[in-house]
Amino acid sequence: MQTLDVTIDAFRKRPLKEEYPYLIIDARYEKVRVNGQVVDQAVLIIVGVNDKGYREVLGIEIADLESESTWGDIFRQLRDRGLKGVRLVVSDDHRGLRNALTRYFTGCAWQRCRVHFIRN
Repeated sequence: MQTLDVTIDAFRKRPLKEEYPYLIIDARYEKVRVNGQVVDQAVLIIVGVNDKGYREVLGIEIADLESESTWGDIFRQLRDRGLKGVRLVVSDDHRGLRNALTRYFTGCAWQRCRVHFIRN
């Protein structure tokens, strides 16, 4: 189990060396056991698409909830790891996510995910 933790930690902290002009961002809620109790936790996922069209998971974080602060922390970590060249972000219309995007990816275009748009 400890070997898996080391591998996952290395994946989550790896440097991002190439540009990812497109990001696809979403969160899902999963039931997890915390201190012997089953609770809902947000799994925040960021997928980058490079210039060749290949997708790569850039970040996965678990949080108590989806908020501007939580998304901001993740975006800051991605930039610290070398994320650059972002031109378009596709996500749902979560206010906290949108505010964090404006703060950390100034001038980047945003598009609402069509699936979320249809659902809403």
